[in-house]
Amino acid sequence: MKKISLILLLAGTVASAQVKKGKLVWEETFNGKTLNEKVWNFELGDGCPNVCGWGNNERQIYTKTNHRLEDGKLVITTKKEGDKYTSTRITTAGKKEFKYGYMEARAKLPVGHGIWPAFWMLGSNISKVGWPLAGEIDILEYIGREPHTAYTTLHTQAHHGDKASSKKTAIADIEKGFHTYGVKWTPEQMEFFIDDKSVYTYVPENKSEEVWPYDQPFYFILNTAVGGNFGGPDVDDSIFPQEYIIDYVRVYAN
Repeated sequence: MKKISLILLLAGTVASAQVKKGKLVWEETFNGKTLNEKVWNFELGDGCPNVCGWGNNERQIYTKTNHRLEDGKLVITTKKEGDKYTSTRITTAGKKEFKYGYMEARAKLPVGHGIWPAFWMLGSNISKVGWPLAGEIDILEYIGREPHTAYTTLHTQAHHGDKASSKKTAIADIEKGFHTYGVKWTPEQMEFFIDDKSVYTYVPENKSEEVWPYDQPFYFILNTAVGGNFGGPDVDDSIFPQEYIIDYVRVYAN
């Protein structure tokens, strides 16, 4: 269901608008000893038999063991183990789903050629209508073969895969320390932010189902992929292990 975009719009610039977040309505701070499975689901394996390679020819196998909670943070560790790559992918499907608001994560990225961490959302009706009709919101994607760059992307029935509505933004220090990645979602538009600054806005004139599936709840996904149509195809095995560290996920009301 994850894709390979992209139409690149106004690449390399960051607008000056600051985000107004609203009232905090939910947050995950990862302060426990183990992941809260009343909130999070594990997605396991290689995506087979339904979407082998998770739909993008990705190389990793997802497990329950490639993560830990440490100092109030979620750490997803991606490894090369023999001839396999292992990682973790978690979702809030059926447990924490949201419609409209400001959604944000604070995270430190893994780096290196072939790595592909993401913070994204899928429509809650995906099991009924499939992808891309259910819609996808990629709040953050980073691919190691394009350093100093963040991707924000929307997938709809009308615009998905290589023709998705997308923007890549140059961030010189994105590999250093923690940064925030968010989207302000209203009935009218989607506006993406990095470190509280606007980087891309999507405002379709005709809110048909094909261009605007964003009138229903969506759930969160956190994962690190390896290789694939977007992250690869080549992978530098010398980079492993790599850690994707998420400080928090927050949702604010508009």
